[in-house]
Amino acid sequence: MSDPRIEKFAHVLVDHSARIQPGDRVAIEATLAAEPLVRELYAQILERGGHPHLLLSLPDQDDIFYTHAKEEQLDFMPAFQKLAYDQFESRIRILSATNTRSLTNVDPARQQRRQKALAPILEAQIRRGAEGVFKWVTTLFPTEAYAMEAELSLREYENFVFRASHADQDDPITYWRNVEKQQQKAVDWLEKRNQVVLRGTNVDLTLSIKGRKFDNSFGVYNMPDGEIFTGPVEESVNGWVRFTYPALYSASTGGGVLVEGVELTFSNGRVEQAKADKNQDFLLKMLESDPGARYLGEFAIGTNVDIDRFTRNILFDEKLGGTFHIALGAGYPETGSKNHSMIHWDMICDMRKDSEILVDGDTFYRNGEFVFKK
Repeated sequence: MSDPRIEKFAHVLVDHSARIQPGDRVAIEATLAAEPLVRELYAQILERGGHPHLLLSLPDQDDIFYTHAKEEQLDFMPAFQKLAYDQFESRIRILSATNTRSLTNVDPARQQRRQKALAPILEAQIRRGAEGVFKWVTTLFPTEAYAMEAELSLREYENFVFRASHADQDDPITYWRNVEKQQQKAVDWLEKRNQVVLRGTNVDLTLSIKGRKFDNSFGVYNMPDGEIFTGPVEESVNGWVRFTYPALYSASTGGGVLVEGVELTFSNGRVEQAKADKNQDFLLKMLESDPGARYLGEFAIGTNVDIDRFTRNILFDEKLGGTFHIALGAGYPETGSKNHSMIHWDMICDMRKDSEILVDGDTFYRNGEFVFKK
């Protein structure tokens, strides 16, 4: 028996996130584990007059690739994917791993080399997305692997995913439009502000948002969603942060590498000191990817209170209500970010206890909640 929430989920992705119009060429990226959602998307895109193109992979394809690929194959750019990102009107990526730890023991140098080959694809996504000509969205289909990471049964995890996306409601699109209205109040308050100070048990950071624009994220690029974000002035970041949640690095639809206990110290925007309790070598290797990898491309605040637990999946965890996250590497041009890199790596810090964010001396956020005067 099919799950009716999948049909609603596809409806949100097609009509709210990707906003499919007649004639749109749409790349659907997923593993075969996401077949029920892929089928529904394929049908709905056709109904809207779009042209769906399936870029499907094996659930363990990344593991096979890194086991057998030679150096020249690590450097090869996927031709069909590059074409889609350069020319298509839309891309829907469905995270659907069946082994989230498949890359843990892969040599970081091989992963870094592969990431360099894929960098033009990420660049095209960010650039064309900012230009408004590429409607990309990333989402997730529940699998046993993700459920295990979240320490839930598959049924519990399915309920969690559909609740966080509001695909279990009669009118999820109206819900996300209301999120847009509420978050816009914070975005408007931040306009034309300058200095941001983050203080708490795990953070003492300052950064500038002068001349930068906050983006109101309500289900267009990610589903589920719930955040406001910007690209901080690159050389303005100073101070220290200890991330309270593990940092998962993944550059594909498969698994990734979990780095725990990350601590970073910034000076004039650049990461000058970095350490981790687990997989520190991987962290340091990624910081050497290129000059932009040691600078921030994003500063964001998560607002989705229906994501009420850490799941070891950045798509959900960065939206956790009561947290902020920063991303090393590539920034989004539409925010004013000028940082370029082959990586974009989000790391999350809890702000729900004894923490605050000041903006130009005014209290904006305290203990996980917005407190600015509207």
